[in-house]
Amino acid sequence: MINVGVIGCGQWGPNHIRIFSHLPNSRALMCADLNAQRLKAVRETFTSIETTADYRDILNNKDIRAVCIASPTNTHFVFAKEALEHDKHVLCEKPLALTADECGELAGLAAARKRTLMVGHVFLFNAGIMKLKEYIRSGELGCIHYAHSTRTNLGPFRYDVNALWDLAPHDISIFNYLFDGCPVNVSARGQKCLGTERDDLAFGTLEYPGNTVAHLHVSWIDPKKVRQITIVGEKKMVTWDDLDDAGPIKLYDKHVEKSGAYYLTYGEFRLLSKEGGTTIPKVELNEPLRNQDQYFIDCIERNVPPELADARKGRDVVRTLVALQQSIERRGACVEL
Repeated sequence: MINVGVIGCGQWGPNHIRIFSHLPNSRALMCADLNAQRLKAVRETFTSIETTADYRDILNNKDIRAVCIASPTNTHFVFAKEALEHDKHVLCEKPLALTADECGELAGLAAARKRTLMVGHVFLFNAGIMKLKEYIRSGELGCIHYAHSTRTNLGPFRYDVNALWDLAPHDISIFNYLFDGCPVNVSARGQKCLGTERDDLAFGTLEYPGNTVAHLHVSWIDPKKVRQITIVGEKKMVTWDDLDDAGPIKLYDKHVEKSGAYYLTYGEFRLLSKEGGTTIPKVELNEPLRNQDQYFIDCIERNVPPELADARKGRDVVRTLVALQQSIERRGACVEL
């Protein structure tokens, strides 16, 4: 039984407490937050958990082996570093830190202390995203031409980071997972529509090796909550809609063929669209956060690295975010990674 301490009881902290309390090989022993009302609400729901306003009580508790960090983004580096220095295993919500250098320092510290350091890229544990990866890996889609994602809603508004840093880590981590690496360059535009200090929407373009282009749209000021990804291949196309109850994945037997029968102009093939049927495969729906937290506990027990969401992959996401932010500040200029 691995005892876990949770730092931060805002939006995600209580969900982690719930899951670690119900997994067969873990227990949420203590949680920390500066807000007394949040701690009161946690105690009313989870009667056996200890609460504190000082996160150091968790770090100094020798019965706690692992720490889950669900606090504001600007605290991630400090809390994760201190937890590792206290020889705790760490699961940190995304993004891991605010700079690639900070991510590298945490990775080095985890390696030196021989502790698990994992980033909460929860959509990598989503069954629909895993299905997309399966289609790409098998070659069923053929060469990937491009992908695009939409992640929008009316709120919730954050005051520690902008919409890019709040929402885009999900899609960047998904694209990096699907395309086996980091983009080579990015460009982006953002907008402060509400007149605050932070961009409340952003559009970004990421170019991956092999001329695969991915586009993302994130926004806090949209009339609809949307969580969608489209991937267009030379053989087939596929969409993922996390909010579609009928089935999150739709596979389209559609592609474009070059006809050699005759040319439109010298050296130019005639392009023909080929349309087949649409398949909705069965996807076993389960809670991605539970899958993620179970994976974290399993990695600790088995003493294996959390390869699916380790610090290196967390660093790649942060590098991409920094480059996108630089592009926004340069009004859409291309930034090499």
